[in-house]
Amino acid sequence: MISTSNLTLQYGARALFKDVNIKFTPGNCYGLIGANGAGKSTFLKILSGEIEPTNGDVVIPSNQRLGVLKQNHFEFDEYEVLKTVIMGHKRLLQIMEEKEVYYAKTDFSDEDGIKLAELEGEFAELNGWDAESDAATMLNGLGITDEYHYKKMEELNGSEKVKVLLAQALFGNPDILLLDEPTNHLDIQSIKWLENFLHNFDNTVIVVSHDRHFLNQVCTHIADIDFGKIQVYAGNYDFWYESSQLAQQQARDVNKKTEAKMKELQDFIRRFSANASKSKQATSRKKILENLKLEDIRPSSRKYPFIDFKPDREVGNDLLSVNDLSKSVEGEVLLNDISFVVNKGDKIAIIGNNEVAKTTLFDILAEEDKQDNGEFKWGVTTSRSYFPKDNSQYFDNCELSLVDWLRQFSEEKSESFIRGWLGRMLFSGEEALKKAKVLSGGEKVRCMLSRMMLSGANVLLLDEPTNHLDLESITALNDGLINYKGTLIFTSHDHQIIQTVANRIIEITPDGIIDKQTTYDEYLEWREANK
Repeated sequence: MISTSNLTLQYGARALFKDVNIKFTPGNCYGLIGANGAGKSTFLKILSGEIEPTNGDVVIPSNQRLGVLKQNHFEFDEYEVLKTVIMGHKRLLQIMEEKEVYYAKTDFSDEDGIKLAELEGEFAELNGWDAESDAATMLNGLGITDEYHYKKMEELNGSEKVKVLLAQALFGNPDILLLDEPTNHLDIQSIKWLENFLHNFDNTVIVVSHDRHFLNQVCTHIADIDFGKIQVYAGNYDFWYESSQLAQQQARDVNKKTEAKMKELQDFIRRFSANASKSKQATSRKKILENLKLEDIRPSSRKYPFIDFKPDREVGNDLLSVNDLSKSVEGEVLLNDISFVVNKGDKIAIIGNNEVAKTTLFDILAEEDKQDNGEFKWGVTTSRSYFPKDNSQYFDNCELSLVDWLRQFSEEKSESFIRGWLGRMLFSGEEALKKAKVLSGGEKVRCMLSRMMLSGANVLLLDEPTNHLDLESITALNDGLINYKGTLIFTSHDHQIIQTVANRIIEITPDGIIDKQTTYDEYLEWREANK
């Protein structure tokens, strides 16, 4: 268990948190959410002791151990992979090192024997004899195979390091687990392994993530940072989101009677209770939801951008044909004789483990790169808009204000019109006048999406559009892509977007492609069954 007492963090005149009293209990997984800048990562750092609060206390029983996902990917470069994982349990590692010192002694005394016996006893209590095999099993589950276990961390790439640091946090069954964006850089198999691990984890978990599917799969509760407070809600992210939307709607319906509001709430809870997560906590979660009262759900202060792509004209049946497309870079084959036809109404998710291959395909289709062999042809009725993964060319050293930046991509040039579009994307007042070159990653993405909406294109190409976005913007984008009436080709690490938007999956493999008209979850099940 971990709790806070009157926790306050003040930066100058601004209080990020004020008098926060909250308790996180064993057996539950808490998804910590909040708008960008609300202080999610900061709160985790306070809980871990990395940051001191201005006032108040973090209370952790003295016999409880924290597991924390480290964010510095270079911190352990000099250590072997297996040892890096075991370093997650500091006391166990300390005992192992002390034992080595005693066993290396040439002048071994009776006192040394007594101390060594004590160390051996504690070592056994901490399952020390299984430490290396447990660490190896965890690494293998995350895709770090035996051949890497005795390599130095500096020999691993960024994605591999993330997996090792995640194993370090999970190692040794910590009493409290703090995870900040644990799914970043993880592949589908590793995310699934982590979901299963957390389903079977009996202790306390607090996690920050922009992956809504992951939050829905693992969370029993949502801890929402809003108005400088942290409010805990039973249920997963979807339950929190829809209940907050319901609360806002009910707050607007001032004339609606309490009885009608209660019936609406009960119907809503009944639907969610019936679809409670498949995790082991599902039964208790269902009981909590059924006992909710009207005052237990509150409107959120969150602002969601309005994302709505409208094609200026309908696309014809002749849309896109790709024939025997190949591309190699520095001797590596990225695309190998790829052929497919895009049909009207297709919403195609491009998936695959090779990120460079996917981006290369998008750059070729957007005519920003050239294939080595093969050809592709767009239909004459198509109008395309491309969202590249790397948008730096649009913003680096750009002295234009946001109004003037967006005006470049609009037929209507009036300031009131442009400001209206920027307002929809949460750039209002003075925000619309700041220079494009100073934007954050998420702000740049929102500008790029505004540019695409203004294009009126009937075909959208999107390469990782959720990168840098907060949960609110991801949710708005998800809704916009679901409602889009044109044709879509996209790639994303957001499971929920792929599942709810795509009606066709194309996987790029070293041998070519796998092309199936299906949902993402159905495709993953088919892949698993046909390994």
